[in-house]
Amino acid sequence: MKVFVCAVCILAFAGSASSAQAPAADEGIAGYAALFQEVSPAEPTAPALTLDDVEQLALARSPEIGVALRRVAVEQAHVPVAGALDDPMTMYRGWGVPLRQPWNFNDAQNMFSISQTFSGAGKRSLRASVAESDVDVAKAQLDEVRLDVRVRVHKAFDDMLLAQDEMQIHHQHVAIARQAIEAARIQYTVGKGPQQDMLKAQVALTSLAEHMIRFDHDAALAEARLNTLLGRDPDTPVRVVGEFAVVDALPEVRTLDAMALQSRPDLAAAGQAAARSHTEQTLAKKAYVPDFTVSGGYMLMPAGSATRNDYMVEGSINLPWLNRRKHDAEIAEATARTTEQDAELSALRNVAFGQIQDALIEAQAAQKLAHVYHDQLRPQAEATLESSVIAYENDKTSFLDLLDSQMTVINVDLTWLAAVADFDTRLADLELATGTPLEPSTKPATEGRP
Repeated sequence: MKVFVCAVCILAFAGSASSAQAPAADEGIAGYAALFQEVSPAEPTAPALTLDDVEQLALARSPEIGVALRRVAVEQAHVPVAGALDDPMTMYRGWGVPLRQPWNFNDAQNMFSISQTFSGAGKRSLRASVAESDVDVAKAQLDEVRLDVRVRVHKAFDDMLLAQDEMQIHHQHVAIARQAIEAARIQYTVGKGPQQDMLKAQVALTSLAEHMIRFDHDAALAEARLNTLLGRDPDTPVRVVGEFAVVDALPEVRTLDAMALQSRPDLAAAGQAAARSHTEQTLAKKAYVPDFTVSGGYMLMPAGSATRNDYMVEGSINLPWLNRRKHDAEIAEATARTTEQDAELSALRNVAFGQIQDALIEAQAAQKLAHVYHDQLRPQAEATLESSVIAYENDKTSFLDLLDSQMTVINVDLTWLAAVADFDTRLADLELATGTPLEPSTKPATEGRP
């Protein structure tokens, strides 16, 4: 930045030294200068939010998380239903009512009873266990939605922060661009500079204007995505604060694989689904355990009977052994489902390991690229600019060579920002692949800005 300030001062001096001789500005140059009449950043209209702030807001307000919470509530409400007894039944029977006097119930046996069916041993507890497994699956899916929302919020935050930082660099360099166009105008109008120099200045200014359009576009899209994830109107003003940096070390793939096996919500959901299928298989085998129905009631006998008031007791049992085809098919279906769920869990683990490897490779490449820009290209570009400033002071280089050096620094700064933002995004992908935030020592520190 010291080189940048020096370059601004030199250009300002070059413009002021010749301003007395300069005639009216060329209309083409003035048109390009108009692109930068309103370059100062707008005053912030929204409170600044850190990454932790937006993640907490998303976890509290995200509509997707709200839907997943409702699914958990539905499954929890089903648990008592799954383990409950069937409804008791009551019955009235009029036995022996005379056909010639269908209203004469005094000559009939009036029977009143109530009955209850009891499932075979272990069936109710197994049904409740299946329902509880559904709750566990829903909770794991809720964790999966939370993780996905948090990672998408992280990426949207990175996009907004990148756009803001790019705008800041743009505004820092617009001053020298305006000095450049004024110097080019003066040199051209007094006959000391060729038209080619003026055209190069125009191209440089147009490039800065193109940058600003892209930055505004990227910021607007990121703001809309972030507001949507926060459950707010897409056009709600958002301002984020933070800084990018790149760490020197990333975890080994074996460490990440172990973290995924313990933390990935989708693996947990698949594991719970596999456990549920095994419970369902055990329940299907219980089909050969008979269910019992017990009834008890009161009987009002016909008038004149020796005993007018009687009671009745009744018991019944189903016979599953006489319907083997049905129950064997149910057991075979449950066994096939269990095998399928186990295979799905194994396949999902394999996919998870592949995703971790891909995310780690991408993060390592982004890390190396960011270091190249920060440790080599940026110092080289700044050294070139410093050399151009010294040469220009001693009339050993042209003004536009100095301008080209400054534009190179601008482009390197912007590319470095994109590289560190990409690294932070790759870290978010790595956290999504492992299912848990990385250790603080692994995450980028909030420092480092061009």
